[in-house]
Amino acid sequence: MKNERNGVRTWIEIDSAAIKHNMGVFRSSISQKTKLMAVVKSNAYGHGLLDFSREVSRLGADWLGVDSLIEGLALRKNGNKIPILVLGYTLPERLSEAAENNISITISSMDNLEALLGSLAPKSLKIHVKVDTGMHRQGFLVDQLEEFCEKIIKANKRGARIVIEGLYTHFAAAKNPSFPQETTQQIELFERAIKVVGRFGFYPIKHAAATAGTLLFPKTHYDMVRIGIGLYGLWPSKETMRALENKIELTPVLSWKTIVGEVKTLPEGGGVGYDLTERMQPKSKIVICPIGYWHGFGRALSSIGNVLIHGKRARVIGRVSMDMITVDISKIASVKVGDEVVIIGTQNREQVTADELAYLSDTTNYEIVTRTNPLIKRIVV
Repeated sequence: MKNERNGVRTWIEIDSAAIKHNMGVFRSSISQKTKLMAVVKSNAYGHGLLDFSREVSRLGADWLGVDSLIEGLALRKNGNKIPILVLGYTLPERLSEAAENNISITISSMDNLEALLGSLAPKSLKIHVKVDTGMHRQGFLVDQLEEFCEKIIKANKRGARIVIEGLYTHFAAAKNPSFPQETTQQIELFERAIKVVGRFGFYPIKHAAATAGTLLFPKTHYDMVRIGIGLYGLWPSKETMRALENKIELTPVLSWKTIVGEVKTLPEGGGVGYDLTERMQPKSKIVICPIGYWHGFGRALSSIGNVLIHGKRARVIGRVSMDMITVDISKIASVKVGDEVVIIGTQNREQVTADELAYLSDTTNYEIVTRTNPLIKRIVV
């Protein structure tokens, strides 16, 4: 790994053993008949689309879920041959590319359908029909499915080659086991949707559960589950964690590191950073690290975030800049330029987690890892 770090000021380490462990957790949570889709959208939640997808494919993921056709094409270009589903919107002018590269797409509205029928690909196009069962984001209402099926049948009789490969929905509130009512209602609507398309002779792959649904609502496993945040070793919510942390263990996959770029003592103290928002005592010792909000370390962490240096916590002082943070090391001895600094991860017995940064930033662990800049080098260890 030292060779891969040459010339790099900040980097992200991806723990392949942790990926394997988390895959095992979810494989053991579903039956052998249930397929597992690894959701690798948004640069694999910040973990690196190509490398992470390669690892989970090697470990036996049955499908990959991406947000855009661009991500799907990148995977195909990289040699990944397992089934891929685009979960987000696909532009009509790119449908032929999806068909040519054997990438399945989501159709979620009548407008989507009309665009599809108006630009039919020469090859058969596999689609997954998204059903809105209560989240009110993407998806057909159940009452629209009869018309949808009729249009597909008519189009195929006229020579179209549209394959209804999947039928799916997404739960809005499956992360808290204490309040299952909304999820129960969504399950009931999804069961209705399954019956509607079945009456027209369509029996697609059925999938509904993401990480929380898979762990908390076993009846939602259907033919396939879609695992995102859990594969990265992070809990989808505090409520899910509290319900299950004594039964299963998730191992964080991502560590983010940088180096000390400058060390200085402030003989007379003084203000630090933009707007001099924080004043230091005389003889305070500080270091400058070459990461900032451009890299994904948000301004919300100004004066409250911590990093690890020599296995000890060191507080970020003053404003987080675009490309730099200033850190107080007054109580840490012998720090020098080039020393390793942990932004997310473990050093000796201390740890800074994505959940901690999310709490301090008033956001979620999803956003913390996903917003790490994709240009930062990812190293699989």
